[in-house]
Amino acid sequence: MTELMTDSTESTTATPCPVNSYNEWDPLEEVIVGHLEGAIIPPYHVTVTYNIPPSTARLYRIFAGQKYPGFLLKKAQRELDEFIHILESEGVVVRRPEVIKGTKRYKALDWSSKGFCTACPRDGFMVLGDEIIETPMAWRCRYFETHAYRPLFKEYFAQGARWTSAPKPELTDDLFDYSFKPPAKGEPIRYVINEFEPVFDAADFVRCGRDLFVTQSNVTNQAGITWLRRHLGDRYQIHEINSSCPTPMHIDSTFIPLAPGKALINPEYIDVDKLPKALKSWDMLVPPEPDPIKGVPSMCSKWISLNVLMLDEKRVIVEEDQTSLIAAFKDWGFEPIKCPFINFAPFGGSFHCATLDIRRRGTLQSYC
Repeated sequence: MTELMTDSTESTTATPCPVNSYNEWDPLEEVIVGHLEGAIIPPYHVTVTYNIPPSTARLYRIFAGQKYPGFLLKKAQRELDEFIHILESEGVVVRRPEVIKGTKRYKALDWSSKGFCTACPRDGFMVLGDEIIETPMAWRCRYFETHAYRPLFKEYFAQGARWTSAPKPELTDDLFDYSFKPPAKGEPIRYVINEFEPVFDAADFVRCGRDLFVTQSNVTNQAGITWLRRHLGDRYQIHEINSSCPTPMHIDSTFIPLAPGKALINPEYIDVDKLPKALKSWDMLVPPEPDPIKGVPSMCSKWISLNVLMLDEKRVIVEEDQTSLIAAFKDWGFEPIKCPFINFAPFGGSFHCATLDIRRRGTLQSYC
């Protein structure tokens, strides 16, 4: 594997910045975990309809914009509480955003919408070193979601963190293809959004030191990738990974870096031969087929099983019912930590989605 190169400019100061994270595997010290309180089912819109499984989409058309069923919220909350308990037991400082009620309607110049929830901070923010970047998300119902995190970010900013926001998108009808239909098998990938303005979710990117990897998706367009590339300049390289998912959204169930030179890949969506050259020396770990989970109206595909969270290069938090994946992690030399989390999926994700790394113990390095 390529020898690691450390950026000597990232020196420790007498009062270190509380924000410091360059990759997905350095020892995790502080993290933001999302909230379920105030959540509603996303209001009806084309960007949501074609980013959830067909079975869930049928229910979504009926219940969009309503509160989640109480029994489902209670189950998910118990699992979230257990997840937080595990993090704290492993020595991680857990911070929480404010609660925002999704039922409150707001209005922009050309449209109005109810909200959604603050369950998945990974989507709206990217941490690179000491910088927090707010992303221009494409879902109208998430337009003001960032406000739930402002008290925390003001605190981090006062202690030395950099705080950047990408251009706030207009999200007018010009951005969306209301006649969109998912491509049939063998057809070229097409997207719900076009290039009208830069939009992207941070969850379409994963960080490997100086190298970032991204998939274009139904919430991340080329203009968004270009904006981030120009913003970061020569210090980082952004590499695109092609996904064959017919309705792509978020890379963290498709390509998941686990440790230096090791990544988990989705065998259904990724062609190893077409991965960027920067990954040629990496070991690509192919997971088993996800163990079936029934009875939960998930917003995610079956491959949400790959949405794991690394506490360091060995410890990995995994859904407890994914016994095949847990066994595979053990065979690969990792130390899986089991946690029930399947009832969190209706709120938009799993362990990686539910968190935002604020501080990992490490420096900027090159791994590719």
